[in-house]
Amino acid sequence: MTITHCPYCALQCAMRLERGPEGRPAVRPAPFPTNRGGLCRKGWTAAEVLTVPDRITRPLIRKDRGSVPVETDWDTALDHVAERLMALRATAGPDSVAVFGGGGLTNEKAYTLGKFARLALTTSQIDYNGRFCMSSAAAAGNRAFGLDRGMPFPLTDIAEADVVLLAGANPAETMPPMMGHLSSPTLIVIDPRRSATAEVALDRGGLHLAPRPGTDTALALGLLHASRVQGRCDEEYLAERTTGFDAAWEHAAAWWPERTERVTGVPAADIRAAADLLGRAARDHAAYILTGRGTEQHAKGTDTVSAWINLALALGLPGRRGSGYGCITGQGNGQGGREHGQKADQLPGYRHIEDPEARDHVARVWGVEPDSLPGPGRSAFELLDALGTPDGPRALLLFGSNPVVSAPDSARVRARLDSLDLLVVADFVLSETAAMADVVLPVAQWAEERGTMTNLEGRILRRERATAPPDGVRTDLEVLSSLAARLGQPADRFPTDPDTVLAELGRASAGGAADYSGVTPERLADGQALYWPVRSPEESTPRLFLDSFAHPDGRARLVPVDHRPPAEETDPGHPLVATTGRLMGHYQSGAQSRRVAELDAAEPEAYVEVHPATAARVGLADGDTARVVSRRGHTLARVRLTPTARLDTVFLPFHFAGEQSANNLTHPALDPTSRMPEFKVSAVRLEPAPPDRSGRGVPEETGAPTPGGHG
Repeated sequence: MTITHCPYCALQCAMRLERGPEGRPAVRPAPFPTNRGGLCRKGWTAAEVLTVPDRITRPLIRKDRGSVPVETDWDTALDHVAERLMALRATAGPDSVAVFGGGGLTNEKAYTLGKFARLALTTSQIDYNGRFCMSSAAAAGNRAFGLDRGMPFPLTDIAEADVVLLAGANPAETMPPMMGHLSSPTLIVIDPRRSATAEVALDRGGLHLAPRPGTDTALALGLLHASRVQGRCDEEYLAERTTGFDAAWEHAAAWWPERTERVTGVPAADIRAAADLLGRAARDHAAYILTGRGTEQHAKGTDTVSAWINLALALGLPGRRGSGYGCITGQGNGQGGREHGQKADQLPGYRHIEDPEARDHVARVWGVEPDSLPGPGRSAFELLDALGTPDGPRALLLFGSNPVVSAPDSARVRARLDSLDLLVVADFVLSETAAMADVVLPVAQWAEERGTMTNLEGRILRRERATAPPDGVRTDLEVLSSLAARLGQPADRFPTDPDTVLAELGRASAGGAADYSGVTPERLADGQALYWPVRSPEESTPRLFLDSFAHPDGRARLVPVDHRPPAEETDPGHPLVATTGRLMGHYQSGAQSRRVAELDAAEPEAYVEVHPATAARVGLADGDTARVVSRRGHTLARVRLTPTARLDTVFLPFHFAGEQSANNLTHPALDPTSRMPEFKVSAVRLEPAPPDRSGRGVPEETGAPTPGGHG
């Protein structure tokens, strides 16, 4: 029996892995502060992913794009990849090769991937799928507080609150064990849908505000307006601990509740009631504002998060025990994955790649000259969109992601991947992206290797190896080390032992914002609660900002922001707004969860939630198959009539592939600061799907597990 942590979300629930009746690994929950001995449906079935029948155990290589991939040995596959990479770099320069990572990789793998790109490939072209998840909240947190740690306090703190406002978050479905910490506070839920979390809020005497998608900034401004009119702002806190309130108020002053209602659709009375409820709890230092992807995944997501942070600061919440602002990190290592170098503009320790001191420090740890390190490259979607273009990369190495399903405007991304000279994917199955690859490298999974993760609270924890990977499968660290040696790197520069990498990561991050230098295997094995920064063998920082914020003057910044329309508006041809999200039983692109029989049986196909009146106008009934059409593509989805839905909005889960992919619809417009795509607002129309031979349209992909990726 091995105690380890779940492969899915950033709660990183603890679990026991033991041998089941047939000798296969089986899961039992284990006590840990985030899950308190509970697991969601995905966690309970997580061990099944380790033994899926289509697991790849030998490298695959194809002779050319039109041929079928065939099994080969590791030396042949790695020699081929290295030779192709060296030839491309020799003829087209180092930036002709790109690297794409993932927010599910361990800290050791994320760190090594960034190091590999900058040293072995000398390319600036590296980013990761966390750009699609956390980037807007990270950018807003950095400019407000001088530091981004999703939750700057332990999750257990929120259980003591009187009121918690959840903006664009649905933990009742996406992180069910988190709801145990939300059983006492009154909830205010901001969501266009009557989500499971919104139902909990209403059942317990809380509030549900359902804005039109794309209007969250206006709603946050309206709540700040109402809060100040009600006298709820903490003037003493604002004067002593912040700057910028007057400039921020100039915008919020124009968003009285009635005007906010006209833009968002949220009744003015509900806006005032929410401000009063939150303000009374804030007065007693017993309120939290938490944001999630629903309010962040927009082309103005950074400003929207800033608007929620402004509200939190005006009420005096951050940097006080019993209250605060936090972002609910999504991916398993969404926090650690963005700290140690797999972002285009970043070096380990959350250092900026253009900072001369940062470059000097990291270069010394790596044993190279600072000038040899490349500068910043393209952000995730910009990188994907540049693939195969005259000025873009000609080769891509991909670890821990499945962008054919997870990136916006998926047809466009598929075309760019198809134009590459070389696509190399490390995965455990033939995912939608791996199916396009020239070389597929089979790699170990979560329970088959050791490494550290950083959960949504900034707590560093240890995943233990519970079982050996199948014969022929290597770890990502082993793959990167072998490739680096073939590319001419010293044999010891890319170690394969996770503890050795962790020690080096500690040296590279020392003195940075995300300092891991005091993290050791021994402290982790002892079960110590290590919240970064961990600057010494005795230190941990569970609560940030209690004395001061991370800006040089110690003050937080209120950033003036205003509402602006989404990247595209509806029109007579596309009169509805489509928004996307997660389901309880699936995760990200469905790579793991669609292969688990129990999860697949519960949600075997894509669906679209739509108000009965909206469906009736286009001749659709419950259970019919709709064709959801945007200006970029279409999705086939089963109709679910939902009387609580907004008349102007439809919802689709994003875990499915092919013609069921929600990202066939989504818009690639980018936030100017975070480079986050506009996932949550797409102008669409509904129409009946063409009937099949039985007279009823059905999605092409139903029931059986379909290929997926890590994400």
